[in-house]
Amino acid sequence: MDILILHRVPYPKIEYARGIDHTRHRVTYLGTRAALGTLPDDLPCERVERAGTRSAFDEAAAWLDDVRRPFDRIVSLSEYELLDAARLRERYGVPGAPVEQVELARDKILMKRAVADAGLRAPRFLSLAEFLDRGGDAPWTGATVLKPHRGASSVDVTVFGSAAEAHEAVAGRRTGIAGLDAAERAGAVSGFEVEEFVEGPVRHYDGLVEGGEVLVVGASEYLGTCLAYAQGLPMGSYQIDCPEEVRDWVAKVLAAVRVEDGSFHLEAIVHEGEPVFLEVGNRVGGADVVAVFELATGIHLPSWELRILLGERVADELPPPPAERSWYGWFVHPGHHLAGELFDGFDGAEEYRTAPEAVTWHELPPGAPLPGHITYGAHETALAGIAAASSPARTRDWMASLFRSLRIRTTTGTAGNPNHRQSGVQA
Repeated sequence: MDILILHRVPYPKIEYARGIDHTRHRVTYLGTRAALGTLPDDLPCERVERAGTRSAFDEAAAWLDDVRRPFDRIVSLSEYELLDAARLRERYGVPGAPVEQVELARDKILMKRAVADAGLRAPRFLSLAEFLDRGGDAPWTGATVLKPHRGASSVDVTVFGSAAEAHEAVAGRRTGIAGLDAAERAGAVSGFEVEEFVEGPVRHYDGLVEGGEVLVVGASEYLGTCLAYAQGLPMGSYQIDCPEEVRDWVAKVLAAVRVEDGSFHLEAIVHEGEPVFLEVGNRVGGADVVAVFELATGIHLPSWELRILLGERVADELPPPPAERSWYGWFVHPGHHLAGELFDGFDGAEEYRTAPEAVTWHELPPGAPLPGHITYGAHETALAGIAAASSPARTRDWMASLFRSLRIRTTTGTAGNPNHRQSGVQA
């Protein structure tokens, strides 16, 4: 096959060569210079650099129109470029999920509507434009979440005490979200929604689906939240049991949003014992979700997803799980909330670095600049790692103890010339 990959996710997160035989297929990676720089030097492929000043669709289409080369598959494994790949497939007649289908797993308004129409519970919601047109009148009165309906990593997500407070903040341009508080904000309003805040533990379900059939699914529960992480607190998740009724619920959700091929990352809130749909992606989860899933099941999600997207039948080829089961979790400590500072280490980490529960531990070297954007990536954020224990409760408790113990130290200044002003943040 002639395969075009819109390359955005750093190569080590996907390891494309594990799922695509690069000697059998002709593989072209199209991405920015930074993205292409993550490819192994010895990977047999064609590298096409795009400027990154326009969308992946626009720059890829310009290149495709110029080279006039047909492709058998156009693939993206990045949440931010799934729609670009779908639009390219439709434009050039390449097999794969169409735009209308991909949008269901990208747009939070469309996905919640589809799930509710299937008779499954989802938070009540309104587009922000409708919310404003109604003068803040909502079918709920309690805590209210304001969020982009195509966002990720809890960027620009805010929780208000009530629908009335949310309306007052948006109408008064006091949300703290630059685009919504700007003088000209019509375009920004159209990209946001409000929904009721549902109380309960948040879980994520990850796995593979082929031809609409769920092949494998694993369940995990978050420790901390994505929103709190965005605000500077550590977070992670730990694996838990996934009973048959949960698998059935996952299958119904995926059918409702037409996630039919590839990986999925589905989030739900458990309210009074009932799963409440939160959101879903037709992609692998971030942080170390892929790594802990493989450790527990022997299945590297991106590899098998790529095989599915190339049209290979994988249902009967998945490897068996390891003979002895451990319960894994991943953890991250942020640094983006201290952007401009230099990492100086952690207090309270000593006993955890070498603990038997610590499977991996990636800590920035002292003097490294902290990231200026939200990231869960090892070698980017202050700390990322994987833990394992003999039960979900033991894994959870070890990670919770780690979070309570950690205290990040920073200095100000530039690398090699800090002024050693301490800035600690208690986890």
